[in-house]
Amino acid sequence: MEQTIKVIANNKKATHDYFILEKIEAGMVLSGTEIKSVRQGAVNLKDSWVSVKNGEAHVMGMHISPYEKGNIFNKDPLRIRKLLLHKREINKLIGQVTREGLSIVPLSLYLKGSKAKLEIAVVKGKKLYDKREDAAKKDAARNIERAIRRSV
Repeated sequence: MEQTIKVIANNKKATHDYFILEKIEAGMVLSGTEIKSVRQGAVNLKDSWVSVKNGEAHVMGMHISPYEKGNIFNKDPLRIRKLLLHKREINKLIGQVTREGLSIVPLSLYLKGSKAKLEIAVVKGKKLYDKREDAAKKDAARNIERAIRRSV
């Protein structure tokens, strides 16, 4: 039986600011009103990052809007949320971040069946000239595509 995947939010800023080295799928600990807001698509990943401390991974800065019918059960929209990863995955992340000076950022949030999953990535920051180079490549590809469409 194949599980359906519904993408809720993408972090486009991450692909612009970082080179993505490795992707990992992680579960998240959410409250009832938070999962309802996630299902409505009220999530922002733009300025979020992952922190690993004391053998646990947490996502920081991820904004999940309060559920409109949640009243007293709503949690803080920017609260720290625990990620569900295996011990060996956490140890691997700790090693990469401390030794190589890399970072961990969320790329996308999606529903896999009834579970909310967060795709996180080990990333290396881009310099300004790398960003310019990527923009130039996109522009050239767009111009080529446009020229091909005109000639057909």
